[in-house]
Amino acid sequence: MENFLRFPLEQIPFVFLVLLIAFTLHEFAHAYAADRFGDPTPRSMGRVTLNPKVHLDLLGTILIFLVGFGWAKPVLVRRSSFRKPRLMSIIVSAVGPLANLVIAFIGILLTYLLAYFGLFDLMSPGVFEAVRVFLSLLIFMNLILFLFNLLPLPPLDGYRIVQEFLPVHTRLKLQQFEQWAFFLFLLIVFIRPLYNVTLGPFFSLWVPLLFGMDSVFQVIFGKAIHWATFLKIG
Repeated sequence: MENFLRFPLEQIPFVFLVLLIAFTLHEFAHAYAADRFGDPTPRSMGRVTLNPKVHLDLLGTILIFLVGFGWAKPVLVRRSSFRKPRLMSIIVSAVGPLANLVIAFIGILLTYLLAYFGLFDLMSPGVFEAVRVFLSLLIFMNLILFLFNLLPLPPLDGYRIVQEFLPVHTRLKLQQFEQWAFFLFLLIVFIRPLYNVTLGPFFSLWVPLLFGMDSVFQVIFGKAIHWATFLKIG
């Protein structure tokens, strides 16, 4: 069974915990921003909440375990409710991926704090390994989800952002092909040669993202985390 999973079996509980955090805060960010901008739809559908149950999507959750990325249940937003539809729609779409980026940032900060104050050294081997796996997955998965959601494919946030910069007639034309985008995405994911020249290089950007944020903490703490040793994922 492990051959079919993106993560080792012993990491699955940690993956699920990270998934709950990542998906819940991502969708809550969308719902909260839309609600603040005057759209009553997310609140009326019970989405302005930190309850993970209302945000999880079955297929998107399964894909996390199989391929390492997936999605939650999209928050329905009516841009016509916004005072400035284009600007506010872009912000509402962007805050979801940004929430994942912030979570990864917090994960890096926690790692530095534990190392700086010598708390890792006080842990038993078992506790250290559990904390290491959790923090590694928290950082890795949220950076991947940040990148994944920026893809310009419907119904992802990147597509919604790009839409707002297109002329109306172009947007209407694109809507005719939205139903096929999901199947195109699955083809790219499961046909390895296609993945290797498209999504693979894009998702590898999580590494420079990590080191970009890490450089900030190196300055603050005056020391560096050896990420190649710390991040032993999958």
